[in-house]
Amino acid sequence: MKKVLVVGAGPAGMMAAYHAAKSGADVTIFERNPIIGKKLRITGKGRCNITNAQDPEDIIKNIYKNGNFMYSGIYSFSNDMAMDLFKSYGLKIKIERGQRVFPESDKAIDVVNTFDRMIKDAGVKLILNNRVKSIEVDKDKNILGLRTAENDLVSCDSIILATGGKSYPLTGSTGDGYKMSKKLGHTCTELSPSLVGLETMPRPSSDLVGLNLRNVSIKLLKNAKPIYSDFGELEFRDYGIDGPIIKSASCYISDKGDYEVELDLKPALSFQKLDKRLQRDFEEFSNKDFENSLVKLLPKSIIGYIIDESGIDRKKLVHQITRQERHNLVGLIKSIKFHIKSTRPIDEAIVTSGGINVKEINPSTMESKIVKNLYFCGEIIDVDAFTGGYNLQIAYSTAYLAGINAAQENGSGI
Repeated sequence: MKKVLVVGAGPAGMMAAYHAAKSGADVTIFERNPIIGKKLRITGKGRCNITNAQDPEDIIKNIYKNGNFMYSGIYSFSNDMAMDLFKSYGLKIKIERGQRVFPESDKAIDVVNTFDRMIKDAGVKLILNNRVKSIEVDKDKNILGLRTAENDLVSCDSIILATGGKSYPLTGSTGDGYKMSKKLGHTCTELSPSLVGLETMPRPSSDLVGLNLRNVSIKLLKNAKPIYSDFGELEFRDYGIDGPIIKSASCYISDKGDYEVELDLKPALSFQKLDKRLQRDFEEFSNKDFENSLVKLLPKSIIGYIIDESGIDRKKLVHQITRQERHNLVGLIKSIKFHIKSTRPIDEAIVTSGGINVKEINPSTMESKIVKNLYFCGEIIDVDAFTGGYNLQIAYSTAYLAGINAAQENGSGI
């Protein structure tokens, strides 16, 4: 029986351990935290967007960085296979807008408990509160084992690195896997926050902070040219803007360039249709102050901001508002621009952009091309996707290949 050690008890590590054990290996997971799935417990605001129910080709299209690397993985262990596996271990699921898949209970802990049942059923041994310090190899770069923080050497035949990225360091994602890999000769691409909020200049006013807008659209502009657009949910924070569509937009922001986000509060209405809607509201409130005329059109928390930005006196009677002022107001509602100062820190990012160079990993097996019987899976690899369950599917698919190949008696070869 081949001895396989897995470093990290996140979704990738547990999925890899499960498949390695089911393939006949003797598997042990080393986890630095006192519990499994620590980061998984807080994903999706505690709901955990498990995967996405789109076709495999559409999933690959949503992997914006090194998507081609994932073809073998996605087709070897698809989203349907992941959902069927979870359901076979008692997890009830549901599909929401955008084909996002969630536990029926809306509780991420139910996903963690499902993984717990899976690894126990597969006979995986779990060692908690035990940090791995390094991976030991011989002069020919053959795996000897791993060394713990207590300096104990644990020998094995294969190692699967599933240590995650550098986002949410309090959950244990501190970048240890990158350091261990570099010592073995691997290269790591530049690390940056991905799927993260954006800081604006100026910051939102206090009445906007906490406002959640649904069914709005955005455009991300770089040097005044549109480079990305999206539709969905946006939130105002004390530092700027956040929410699913902002997190996806953050994937396109680098250090170079002048960035703006253009927000359309009424994307379902053309300029002309919104103008007619505004005229009807103005007729209804014709003898009221302007500040009281937008209550049917906009959320209460954003009305003060819109009034201030419009330049129209808030005490002006509605019937005194000129046609040009009304048109300017329509244009504002359809195009509110926020200058982007920066992305939020990597500590707050859902995923880490960057990681182990995919050119150094066999995409069909997830085995290192540098160290025989060393495998990678999950966020440690330089593969990134948009929000919507895609990043977790990357974790499952890469973990499946790493697990079944790490368990093979003769290794997958380099």
